[in-house]
Amino acid sequence: MKAIARVLGIDPDTTGHMEKLISGVGGFLGIIAIMWLTAPLADTQGFPLIIASMGASAVLLFAAPHGKLSQPWNLLAGHAISAVVGVFVAQQVEPLLLAGPLAVGGAITAMYYLRCTHPPGGATALVAVIGGDAIRELGYQYVLTPILLNALIILVIAVLVNAAFHWRRYPPGLYQLFERPQEPVAGTPVETQPSGFGVDDLHYALGRIGSYIDVSEDDLTTIYRLAREHADSQHVPLDSIHVGAYYSNGDYGHHWSVRQVVDTDERPDGEGLIIYKTVAGRNRRQSGTCTRDEFARWARYEVFLNENSWQRVG
Repeated sequence: MKAIARVLGIDPDTTGHMEKLISGVGGFLGIIAIMWLTAPLADTQGFPLIIASMGASAVLLFAAPHGKLSQPWNLLAGHAISAVVGVFVAQQVEPLLLAGPLAVGGAITAMYYLRCTHPPGGATALVAVIGGDAIRELGYQYVLTPILLNALIILVIAVLVNAAFHWRRYPPGLYQLFERPQEPVAGTPVETQPSGFGVDDLHYALGRIGSYIDVSEDDLTTIYRLAREHADSQHVPLDSIHVGAYYSNGDYGHHWSVRQVVDTDERPDGEGLIIYKTVAGRNRRQSGTCTRDEFARWARYEVFLNENSWQRVG
């Protein structure tokens, strides 16, 4: 089942019931505000299709407010440039069979180059072509009303709804401008990002991947820091490393290994040296040396040999 879930892209659910309810209520408020404020356009042919594209935007703004595709520039510029492309294609290409695909493909390309990728923009471009005569007659006015008007309405609702919940504040860049740096507590080290890990490293990693990832640099740094803190908290304390004991790194597959501490100078500061030998798994029968601090970061827990299997102590 795990393999099937991986193929289908089904990830573990890490959100709570409150998060789900807030997202649903926010989407409801965003769409009802658009439908109420743009009621005079309700009789226009193609209006239901326009609202449908805003429904897709609502999913992004309220279900993933910190996602890169959900930010104000992506919302406003994504819809605007897609509308421009759609109107241009509708005026220049007559066969719908060709005009529709050209509008969507052109909108995707334009959004990519302008760094404003917003998936609902594809629908905005398509509606300009297939929305009927009433939409075509609007010409480039279609960009301003109803498209940008609707986008502005749902943007305002997203800012107001998410502002009530500190972990969802939208857009995050706005609130970061007014955040005051916390005063460091005397005697504690100040660390603003993981040691040896910076934004330049994120740019490099994202460049190596070479495809679009819907996550901001700040969120990536936060995720890395929290994961690093959790991983560090799971490792063996310095004072729990003893000569003759066995320790495992807790990895899986060919990365798993068990080391036995052969000798150590017992220095309490973590800089003392440890001599170890690998007795199982990767690099079996090899010996090595490292500091107590390095060994503690490697070892996840102490183990013992029970007949033919290694089991965790405690």
